[in-house]
Amino acid sequence: MAEDGPQHVLLSTEAEILIENLVKFPIKEIGSPRWQKQHEYLEKINMQSLVSASANEDEFVKELLISLGKVQFIIEDLISVEVWKQFVFSVIVKTNFKPPTTIPIYMVLYHEATVANLLETVCFHKEPLESADETVLDLLDYCYRKLSSIVGETEEEITEFSSTLDELQKQARKMNFEIAVKAVSILRYITDAIESLPLSTSGRLMNTHNIPCLLVELLEHPPWTKRSGGKLMKYIDSQWQQVVGPDALQLTKIEGQVWLALYNVLMNPICISKYNFSSFNKEQILKLRSHMNEVLMDQLPVLGQLQAYLQQLSMTEPAPPKSDLILEQLPEVRDQLMRENTGKWKAIAKYQMKNFFNPKPEEIQQQAQRLADTYNFDVIESLISEPPKCACCGAEAAKRCSRCKQEWYCKRECQVKQWEKHKKVCDVMKERST
Repeated sequence: MAEDGPQHVLLSTEAEILIENLVKFPIKEIGSPRWQKQHEYLEKINMQSLVSASANEDEFVKELLISLGKVQFIIEDLISVEVWKQFVFSVIVKTNFKPPTTIPIYMVLYHEATVANLLETVCFHKEPLESADETVLDLLDYCYRKLSSIVGETEEEITEFSSTLDELQKQARKMNFEIAVKAVSILRYITDAIESLPLSTSGRLMNTHNIPCLLVELLEHPPWTKRSGGKLMKYIDSQWQQVVGPDALQLTKIEGQVWLALYNVLMNPICISKYNFSSFNKEQILKLRSHMNEVLMDQLPVLGQLQAYLQQLSMTEPAPPKSDLILEQLPEVRDQLMRENTGKWKAIAKYQMKNFFNPKPEEIQQQAQRLADTYNFDVIESLISEPPKCACCGAEAAKRCSRCKQEWYCKRECQVKQWEKHKKVCDVMKERST
């Protein structure tokens, strides 16, 4: 490979072995050593998928997921860790648990973002969604839950949990927002492929979840736009950036995905024939007209058709939805997980805190070594545009650990305060680089 070419994480043959050996874990075993090893596999698979897509190369990860029948597994794995975060992690943060390191728990929290990112990358193409069969309904429900959560998101400070896990809780909330942003793209890709997905998908999208009104709400009150100190900020490339003047009217990727998803569901005859245009739904949909202007049309000319449709809708009463006499498929992954584990959450949390999240000193070193082996920092730095954050306080950082080159600090005081926690990991990474 040429020096100026993309840096690969996996060869095609390596990716095939890793993907072929992916296995399901029960909720109770999330965080176990075997689960951690598989997380490392998935992290490498995700990074390689992103590298291939970014470089416009052969996306062999996508092809392998399809040919080896693992797209369904990826969706099931995503929902499994979502359930863990909601019902097990919520128990852990309310305890007096004080682990010697938070690496194992953070790995589980980060896992959801890893898998969501992998799906966002591969589902740009419709073939993975087609191969997901009925689990695409579970993925649709997942996207709905994520987007609904940020519509009513608050900025309340966390004060009731133990100090040891406070930072983890804050990181989890930040990750939830980032995952919801990925869910916007995944939802748009589902609407792109709606005609080749299970018949129940369009009905569930339009009526069960009323996705059109949800998307309108996200345009009316966008969670990725805010004012801070009188400045208009937008969430762009995984960070909040100030936008001024004409730039404020430029569509971000997230905003574009919302508009394209709306176009897909409102202009698709299959979807619109199943939609219940109640007076409320019609009123909400017509709110889109106030957002349509020349700047928007210049950026997404296809919306001209949607604008004409909305004008027609304002003057007519749509036909009632068709009542198709078919057996409706229902999502099963989350329901199955709930049936298997409801009433066991506290016991699972206790078991995991004792066996997986309270490692011995030598195990911490092993975990740090595996992390150093897993994360290709050169690749990560080439893909992530967000400025580094202080490992102690979370502020933007400019100072880097001179030994391992992997942890960042905003000032000397933070580095000294964090050193006791960072030393073991730093020693391992320093050893590995020499």
